[in-house]
Amino acid sequence: MIAARTALPASMVRIVVVLGLTQIATWGSLYYSIAVLAGPMAADLGLSRSLVFGAFSAALLVSGLASPHVGRAIDRLGGRRVLAAGTLAGATALAMIALAQGPIGLFAGWLLAGIALAATTYDAAFPALNQLAGSAYRTALTALTLFGGLASTAFWPLVWYIEQQAGWRMAWGVSAAILLFAVLPAFWFGLPDPPKVQTAANDGDPGVAHVSIPARAQGPAFVRLAGAFTLGAFVFSAIGAHGVGTLVASGLGADTAILVASLIGPMQVVGRILEFSFARHVSPLRVGTLAFAFTLLGMLLLWGAGLSPWLAFGFAACYGAANGVMTIVRGTVPGELFGRSGYGDTMGRLARPAFVAKAGAPLVIAFLLDDGQGYDTMAPLLALTTALALGLYLTAISPGRDGRARTDLA
Repeated sequence: MIAARTALPASMVRIVVVLGLTQIATWGSLYYSIAVLAGPMAADLGLSRSLVFGAFSAALLVSGLASPHVGRAIDRLGGRRVLAAGTLAGATALAMIALAQGPIGLFAGWLLAGIALAATTYDAAFPALNQLAGSAYRTALTALTLFGGLASTAFWPLVWYIEQQAGWRMAWGVSAAILLFAVLPAFWFGLPDPPKVQTAANDGDPGVAHVSIPARAQGPAFVRLAGAFTLGAFVFSAIGAHGVGTLVASGLGADTAILVASLIGPMQVVGRILEFSFARHVSPLRVGTLAFAFTLLGMLLLWGAGLSPWLAFGFAACYGAANGVMTIVRGTVPGELFGRSGYGDTMGRLARPAFVAKAGAPLVIAFLLDDGQGYDTMAPLLALTTALALGLYLTAISPGRDGRARTDLA
């Protein structure tokens, strides 16, 4: 079990700082910057904004397809090599986007960026950290997510300023340079290789780790957990793309709606700080239950936001804090349920449907809008989706399923 939090050894502090700072750069450049640069790109290239975002959605889809392969590569080769290779792919992808002259170049760059997303962000960093942190994994992971929560805060102003001064191509070019000249050396020189595991299956090659996948990580509990995380990813992506529109449709002024939405990011960090400070002796499984429950409360408050602006602020507080903690839950609960052997493979298989949901959610909501349903349909839809996610999660963590108690599995 990894329910209790273990103090972070001094030797792990440098590793957490390296991974934390690089997560700011990888999330900021490969995921968040498009929100600022899509408009100028569309105008300059003569493309619709929906086509530009369609290329980004294609990247998320590719990330989902690539994630299991990335996870298995981390299990075999170690996180340092895979993270470094993913960073090189990311720098190349952003350079291609910066040089794009039309939709073909744009999509080619984003498809490569999708592979980089799978190989550099949390779903790669968590297995890499798992190989190095030992019993301090939960503490190290929570500390790591505190850094990642600052990615949009750092990169939105940065790329906006560069775009205003030198254009969107320079903004992508600078992001590519950050990956190539800062993040790549940090991964390669700042992370150690994990301990080698040699077995008969390795044919005597000490550089290749052989891992086994627990049977339960392929059974019904895994499917239910994957379903819960996938539905949660759908909600996250839908809020990111359409949350402001829903708040405005509820009757809030545009300025108030933007203020409410802007509180979600800081509340993510607050949620992670609370988890780090007060959940020391609480099982990750219970923390996950609370995270899904507060997400559901947030969706219900969003549904009723038209009744009072305070309900909208309550939505931002509940959803933001829960979403911040959910990142930690995705990194700790799989190890609690299925053990940490073959952890990269487990995380990669969990990430695949979640990335597909992230890619599809904005399009699904947009279809509802085009179908005349309006934003008033979105909040109840997301509340129902979250309730289903909570139900799947509770059945996944129930003891005694699949023939054994969960306390035997960690």
